[in-house]
Amino acid sequence: MRISLFILLSLFYFNAIATTKLLPVEEKTIEIYRKAVPSTVNVSNIRLARNMFYGEVEIPQGAGSGFVYDSAGHIITNFHVVQGGSSFVVTFHNDPKQYKAKIVGVAPEKDIAVLKLENRPTKLSPIAFGTSKELMVGQYSFAIGSPFGLDYTLTTGVISALGRKIDGIGGVKINDMIQTDAAINMGNSGGPLLDSTGQLIGMNTVIFSTTGSSAGLGFAVPADTIRTIVPQLIQHGKVIRPGLGIGIAPESMKRRILGEDKGIIVSYVDEKGSAAQAGIRGMTQDQYGRTYLGDIIINVDAQDVNNLDDIYQVLDKRKIGDEINIKYRREGKVLSTKVKLKAL
Repeated sequence: MRISLFILLSLFYFNAIATTKLLPVEEKTIEIYRKAVPSTVNVSNIRLARNMFYGEVEIPQGAGSGFVYDSAGHIITNFHVVQGGSSFVVTFHNDPKQYKAKIVGVAPEKDIAVLKLENRPTKLSPIAFGTSKELMVGQYSFAIGSPFGLDYTLTTGVISALGRKIDGIGGVKINDMIQTDAAINMGNSGGPLLDSTGQLIGMNTVIFSTTGSSAGLGFAVPADTIRTIVPQLIQHGKVIRPGLGIGIAPESMKRRILGEDKGIIVSYVDEKGSAAQAGIRGMTQDQYGRTYLGDIIINVDAQDVNNLDDIYQVLDKRKIGDEINIKYRREGKVLSTKVKLKAL
Protein backbone atom coordinates (compact mmCIF):
# COMPACT_ATOMS: atom_id res chain seq x y z
CA MET A 1 0.00 0.00 0.00
CA ARG A 2 2.84 2.37 0.91
CA ILE A 3 4.63 1.60 -2.37
CA SER A 4 1.46 2.27 -4.40
CA LEU A 5 0.93 5.57 -2.60
CA PHE A 6 4.53 6.58 -3.26
CA ILE A 7 4.15 5.76 -6.94
CA LEU A 8 0.92 7.76 -7.19
CA LEU A 9 2.48 10.80 -5.48
CA SER A 10 5.54 10.57 -7.72
CA LEU A 11 3.39 10.43 -10.85
CA PHE A 12 1.39 13.46 -9.67
CA TYR A 13 4.59 15.41 -8.99
CA PHE A 14 6.16 14.69 -12.37
CA ASN A 15 2.89 15.36 -14.21
CA ALA A 16 2.65 18.73 -12.45
CA ILE A 17 6.15 19.62 -13.60
CA ALA A 18 5.33 18.53 -17.15
CA THR A 19 2.15 20.63 -17.31
CA THR A 20 3.83 23.80 -15.97
CA LYS A 21 6.85 23.65 -18.30
CA LEU A 22 6.73 26.52 -20.77
CA LEU A 23 7.29 26.30 -24.46
CA PRO A 24 10.37 28.13 -25.82
CA VAL A 25 8.14 30.70 -27.56
CA GLU A 26 6.34 31.39 -24.27
CA GLU A 27 9.61 31.83 -22.42
CA LYS A 28 10.76 34.28 -25.10
CA THR A 29 7.53 36.29 -24.90
CA ILE A 30 7.83 36.50 -21.11
CA GLU A 31 11.45 37.65 -21.46
CA ILE A 32 10.44 40.39 -23.93
CA TYR A 33 7.70 41.63 -21.60
CA ARG A 34 9.93 41.64 -18.50
CA LYS A 35 12.66 43.47 -20.40
CA ALA A 36 10.40 46.19 -21.83
CA VAL A 37 7.74 46.80 -19.17
CA PRO A 38 10.03 48.87 -16.87
CA SER A 39 10.56 51.21 -19.86
CA THR A 40 6.83 51.54 -20.59
CA VAL A 41 4.72 54.24 -18.91
CA ASN A 42 1.19 55.54 -18.68
CA VAL A 43 0.63 59.18 -19.64
CA SER A 44 -2.36 61.12 -18.29
CA ASN A 45 -3.37 64.36 -20.00
CA ILE A 46 -4.80 66.97 -17.63
CA ARG A 47 -6.48 70.22 -18.66
CA LEU A 48 -7.00 73.28 -16.49
CA ALA A 49 -10.59 74.53 -16.52
CA ARG A 50 -12.30 77.36 -14.69
CA ASN A 51 -15.11 76.51 -12.30
CA MET A 52 -17.45 79.26 -11.02
CA PHE A 53 -17.23 77.90 -7.47
CA TYR A 54 -13.67 76.55 -7.16
CA GLY A 55 -11.70 78.64 -9.65
CA GLU A 56 -9.24 76.68 -11.76
CA VAL A 57 -9.58 72.91 -11.50
CA GLU A 58 -7.69 70.06 -13.14
CA ILE A 59 -9.77 67.85 -15.42
CA PRO A 60 -8.38 64.57 -16.79
CA GLN A 61 -9.12 64.57 -20.51
CA GLY A 62 -7.40 61.46 -21.72
CA ALA A 63 -4.68 58.92 -21.22
CA GLY A 64 -2.25 56.97 -23.33
CA SER A 65 1.04 55.17 -23.15
CA GLY A 66 4.67 56.09 -23.69
CA PHE A 67 8.20 54.87 -23.11
CA VAL A 68 11.43 56.09 -21.51
CA TYR A 69 13.85 57.54 -24.03
CA ASP A 70 16.89 58.27 -21.88
CA SER A 71 18.22 58.48 -18.32
CA ALA A 72 17.60 62.26 -18.30
CA GLY A 73 13.87 61.55 -17.97
CA HIS A 74 12.59 62.16 -21.50
CA ILE A 75 9.38 60.29 -22.30
CA ILE A 76 8.20 59.62 -25.86
CA THR A 77 4.50 59.44 -26.71
CA ASN A 78 2.08 60.46 -29.45
CA PHE A 79 1.24 64.11 -30.04
CA HIS A 80 -2.47 63.30 -29.95
CA VAL A 81 -2.02 61.87 -26.43
CA VAL A 82 -0.80 65.22 -25.07
CA GLN A 83 -2.71 67.55 -27.40
CA GLY A 84 -4.65 70.23 -25.52
CA GLY A 85 -3.22 69.31 -22.13
CA SER A 86 -2.06 71.79 -19.48
CA SER A 87 -0.09 69.30 -17.39
CA PHE A 88 0.83 65.64 -17.54
CA VAL A 89 1.26 62.78 -15.12
CA VAL A 90 3.44 59.74 -15.82
CA THR A 91 3.26 56.45 -13.94
CA PHE A 92 5.55 53.40 -14.05
CA HIS A 93 5.01 49.67 -13.68
CA ASN A 94 4.85 48.54 -10.04
CA ASP A 95 5.36 52.11 -8.82
CA PRO A 96 2.36 53.73 -7.09
CA LYS A 97 3.86 57.22 -7.28
CA GLN A 98 2.72 59.75 -9.90
CA TYR A 99 5.39 61.83 -11.63
CA LYS A 100 4.67 65.23 -13.16
CA ALA A 101 6.00 65.97 -16.62
CA LYS A 102 6.11 68.89 -19.04
CA ILE A 103 6.17 69.10 -22.82
CA VAL A 104 9.63 69.57 -24.33
CA GLY A 105 8.65 69.52 -27.99
CA VAL A 106 6.10 68.19 -30.46
CA ALA A 107 6.04 67.14 -34.11
CA PRO A 108 2.31 67.02 -34.97
CA GLU A 109 2.95 66.00 -38.58
CA LYS A 110 4.66 62.82 -37.33
CA ASP A 111 2.38 62.42 -34.26
CA ILE A 112 5.39 62.48 -31.94
CA ALA A 113 5.76 64.32 -28.63
CA VAL A 114 8.51 64.48 -26.01
CA LEU A 115 7.80 64.99 -22.32
CA LYS A 116 10.36 65.44 -19.56
CA LEU A 117 9.80 64.25 -16.01
CA GLU A 118 9.97 67.05 -13.42
CA ASN A 119 10.74 64.49 -10.72
CA ARG A 120 12.04 61.01 -11.46
CA PRO A 121 12.16 57.53 -10.00
CA THR A 122 15.46 56.47 -8.48
CA LYS A 123 16.08 54.29 -11.53
CA LEU A 124 15.02 54.81 -15.13
CA SER A 125 15.17 52.10 -17.77
CA PRO A 126 15.44 53.61 -21.27
CA ILE A 127 13.87 51.50 -24.00
CA ALA A 128 16.26 49.44 -26.12
CA PHE A 129 16.13 50.97 -29.60
CA GLY A 130 16.14 48.76 -32.65
CA THR A 131 15.78 49.72 -36.29
CA SER A 132 12.75 49.66 -38.56
CA LYS A 133 14.52 49.73 -41.91
CA GLU A 134 15.21 45.99 -41.95
CA LEU A 135 11.75 44.81 -40.85
CA MET A 136 10.09 42.03 -42.82
CA VAL A 137 6.42 41.20 -43.22
CA GLY A 138 5.63 38.12 -41.17
CA GLN A 139 8.05 38.65 -38.29
CA TYR A 140 6.65 38.74 -34.77
CA SER A 141 5.62 41.99 -33.11
CA PHE A 142 4.76 42.77 -29.48
CA ALA A 143 2.81 45.78 -28.23
CA ILE A 144 2.70 47.04 -24.64
CA GLY A 145 0.32 49.73 -23.41
CA SER A 146 -2.79 50.46 -21.42
CA PRO A 147 -5.83 49.76 -23.62
CA PHE A 148 -9.02 51.05 -22.00
CA GLY A 149 -6.99 51.83 -18.86
CA LEU A 150 -5.84 48.21 -18.35
CA ASP A 151 -2.25 48.96 -17.39
CA TYR A 152 0.73 47.30 -19.05
CA THR A 153 -1.15 44.93 -21.31
CA LEU A 154 0.90 42.80 -23.72
CA THR A 155 -0.50 41.83 -27.11
CA THR A 156 1.27 39.86 -29.81
CA GLY A 157 1.04 39.51 -33.55
CA VAL A 158 3.09 39.91 -36.71
CA ILE A 159 4.20 42.70 -38.98
CA SER A 160 1.35 42.73 -41.49
CA ALA A 161 2.69 45.32 -43.95
CA LEU A 162 5.30 48.03 -44.29
CA GLY A 163 5.43 51.48 -45.88
CA ARG A 164 1.81 52.39 -45.17
CA LYS A 165 0.71 56.01 -45.59
CA ILE A 166 -1.75 57.11 -42.89
CA ASP A 167 -3.68 60.39 -42.45
CA GLY A 168 -1.97 62.50 -39.81
CA ILE A 169 -2.72 65.84 -38.21
CA GLY A 170 -2.90 69.14 -40.11
CA GLY A 171 -3.67 67.77 -43.56
CA VAL A 172 -0.46 65.79 -44.12
CA LYS A 173 0.13 62.05 -44.16
CA ILE A 174 2.59 60.03 -42.10
CA ASN A 175 4.70 57.87 -44.40
CA ASP A 176 6.36 54.50 -43.84
CA MET A 177 4.02 53.41 -41.05
CA ILE A 178 4.32 49.84 -39.76
CA GLN A 179 1.13 47.78 -39.91
CA THR A 180 0.64 45.06 -37.28
CA ASP A 181 -2.17 42.74 -36.24
CA ALA A 182 -1.09 42.82 -32.58
CA ALA A 183 -4.23 44.10 -30.82
CA ILE A 184 -4.08 47.88 -30.35
CA ASN A 185 -6.94 49.78 -28.72
CA MET A 186 -7.63 53.16 -27.12
CA GLY A 187 -4.91 53.74 -24.53
CA ASN A 188 -2.22 51.90 -26.50
CA SER A 189 -1.28 55.11 -28.31
CA GLY A 190 2.32 56.10 -27.62
CA GLY A 191 3.34 52.68 -26.35
CA PRO A 192 6.22 50.61 -27.75
CA LEU A 193 6.01 48.09 -30.56
CA LEU A 194 8.82 45.56 -30.13
CA ASP A 195 10.53 42.88 -32.17
CA SER A 196 11.44 39.38 -30.97
CA THR A 197 14.65 40.67 -29.38
CA GLY A 198 12.66 43.11 -27.23
CA GLN A 199 13.95 46.16 -29.12
CA LEU A 200 11.79 49.11 -30.15
CA ILE A 201 10.73 49.02 -33.79
CA GLY A 202 7.86 51.52 -33.60
CA MET A 203 5.41 53.54 -31.53
CA ASN A 204 1.78 52.37 -31.59
CA THR A 205 -0.27 55.24 -32.96
CA VAL A 206 -3.56 54.51 -34.68
CA ILE A 207 -6.01 51.77 -35.63
CA PHE A 208 -8.42 51.25 -38.48
CA SER A 209 -11.72 50.07 -37.06
CA THR A 210 -15.44 50.52 -37.62
CA THR A 211 -16.19 49.90 -33.93
CA GLY A 212 -13.40 51.83 -32.19
CA SER A 213 -11.83 48.58 -30.99
CA SER A 214 -9.04 46.50 -32.50
CA ALA A 215 -9.80 44.98 -35.87
CA GLY A 216 -6.27 43.69 -36.40
CA LEU A 217 -5.23 46.83 -38.25
CA GLY A 218 -2.83 48.77 -36.04
CA PHE A 219 -0.20 51.23 -37.21
CA ALA A 220 3.04 52.38 -35.61
CA VAL A 221 5.45 55.24 -36.29
CA PRO A 222 8.78 53.61 -37.27
CA ALA A 223 11.67 53.62 -34.78
CA ASP A 224 13.97 55.19 -37.39
CA THR A 225 11.60 58.16 -37.70
CA ILE A 226 11.52 58.54 -33.91
CA ARG A 227 15.31 58.35 -33.77
CA THR A 228 15.55 61.21 -36.29
CA ILE A 229 12.84 63.48 -34.84
CA VAL A 230 13.28 63.18 -31.08
CA PRO A 231 16.81 64.69 -30.75
CA GLN A 232 15.55 67.80 -32.59
CA LEU A 233 12.54 68.09 -30.27
CA ILE A 234 14.78 67.81 -27.22
CA GLN A 235 17.22 70.39 -28.53
CA HIS A 236 14.93 72.87 -30.29
CA GLY A 237 11.40 72.06 -29.17
CA LYS A 238 10.41 71.52 -32.78
CA VAL A 239 11.60 69.87 -35.97
CA ILE A 240 14.01 72.04 -37.92
CA ARG A 241 13.09 71.25 -41.48
CA PRO A 242 13.37 72.93 -44.87
CA GLY A 243 10.50 75.02 -46.14
CA LEU A 244 9.50 77.54 -48.78
CA GLY A 245 8.11 80.16 -46.44
CA ILE A 246 4.68 80.33 -48.10
CA GLY A 247 1.04 80.06 -47.13
CA ILE A 248 -1.42 78.04 -49.19
CA ALA A 249 -5.02 78.99 -49.98
CA PRO A 250 -7.70 76.55 -48.74
CA GLU A 251 -8.93 73.83 -51.10
CA SER A 252 -12.42 75.35 -51.22
CA MET A 253 -11.01 78.70 -52.37
CA LYS A 254 -8.85 77.00 -54.98
CA ARG A 255 -11.80 75.15 -56.49
CA ARG A 256 -13.91 78.30 -56.48
CA ILE A 257 -11.23 80.38 -58.20
CA LEU A 258 -9.64 77.83 -60.52
CA GLY A 259 -12.50 75.39 -60.96
CA GLU A 260 -10.09 72.47 -60.64
CA ASP A 261 -8.00 70.57 -58.08
CA LYS A 262 -4.62 70.89 -59.76
CA GLY A 263 -1.89 73.08 -58.33
CA ILE A 264 -1.75 75.12 -55.12
CA ILE A 265 -2.47 78.83 -54.81
CA VAL A 266 0.18 80.78 -52.89
CA SER A 267 -1.76 82.96 -50.47
CA TYR A 268 1.19 84.77 -48.89
CA VAL A 269 4.98 84.77 -48.99
CA ASP A 270 7.33 85.32 -46.06
CA GLU A 271 9.61 88.11 -47.25
CA LYS A 272 12.58 86.44 -45.52
CA GLY A 273 11.78 82.97 -46.87
CA SER A 274 13.34 81.06 -49.72
CA ALA A 275 10.31 81.41 -52.03
CA ALA A 276 10.35 85.21 -51.75
CA GLN A 277 14.03 85.31 -52.66
CA ALA A 278 13.24 83.23 -55.74
CA GLY A 279 10.53 85.69 -56.81
CA ILE A 280 7.41 83.71 -55.90
CA ARG A 281 4.40 85.99 -55.27
CA GLY A 282 1.40 85.60 -52.99
CA MET A 283 -2.12 87.03 -53.19
CA THR A 284 -2.40 90.82 -52.86
CA GLN A 285 -5.07 93.46 -52.26
CA ASP A 286 -5.29 96.97 -53.63
CA GLN A 287 -6.50 100.07 -51.79
CA TYR A 288 -10.09 99.30 -52.77
CA GLY A 289 -10.02 95.84 -51.21
CA ARG A 290 -9.84 93.97 -54.49
CA THR A 291 -7.89 90.70 -54.28
CA TYR A 292 -5.40 89.62 -56.92
CA LEU A 293 -4.39 86.02 -57.48
CA GLY A 294 -0.91 84.92 -56.46
CA ASP A 295 1.30 82.37 -58.18
CA ILE A 296 -0.01 78.83 -58.62
CA ILE A 297 2.66 76.22 -57.91
CA ILE A 298 2.08 73.15 -60.08
CA ASN A 299 5.30 71.15 -59.81
CA VAL A 300 8.22 70.77 -57.39
CA ASP A 301 11.28 68.81 -58.51
CA ALA A 302 9.34 67.03 -61.27
CA GLN A 303 6.53 66.03 -58.92
CA ASP A 304 3.03 67.46 -59.32
CA VAL A 305 1.71 69.20 -56.21
CA ASN A 306 -2.02 69.68 -55.73
CA ASN A 307 -2.41 70.09 -51.97
CA LEU A 308 -0.54 70.68 -48.72
CA ASP A 309 0.33 67.01 -48.30
CA ASP A 310 1.89 66.78 -51.76
CA ILE A 311 4.28 69.65 -51.15
CA TYR A 312 5.00 68.51 -47.58
CA GLN A 313 6.01 65.03 -48.74
CA VAL A 314 8.35 66.45 -51.40
CA LEU A 315 10.07 68.80 -48.94
CA ASP A 316 10.21 66.15 -46.20
CA LYS A 317 12.78 64.30 -48.30
CA ARG A 318 15.00 67.36 -48.72
CA LYS A 319 17.58 69.00 -46.48
CA ILE A 320 18.17 72.63 -45.55
CA GLY A 321 20.35 74.15 -48.24
CA ASP A 322 19.09 71.86 -51.03
CA GLU A 323 18.16 73.56 -54.29
CA ILE A 324 14.84 72.56 -55.85
CA ASN A 325 13.09 73.50 -59.08
CA ILE A 326 9.58 74.96 -58.94
CA LYS A 327 7.15 75.34 -61.83
CA TYR A 328 4.29 77.79 -61.39
CA ARG A 329 1.62 79.64 -63.33
CA ARG A 330 1.43 83.42 -63.33
CA GLU A 331 -1.08 85.30 -65.45
CA GLY A 332 -1.59 82.26 -67.68
CA LYS A 333 2.12 81.61 -68.29
CA VAL A 334 4.07 78.62 -66.95
CA LEU A 335 7.34 79.77 -65.39
CA SER A 336 10.09 78.03 -63.43
CA THR A 337 12.62 79.05 -60.83
CA LYS A 338 15.20 77.47 -58.56
CA VAL A 339 14.74 77.78 -54.79
CA LYS A 340 17.37 77.19 -52.14
CA LEU A 341 15.61 75.77 -49.10
CA LYS A 342 15.88 77.53 -45.75
CA ALA A 343 15.00 76.31 -42.28
CA LEU A 344 11.46 76.91 -41.05
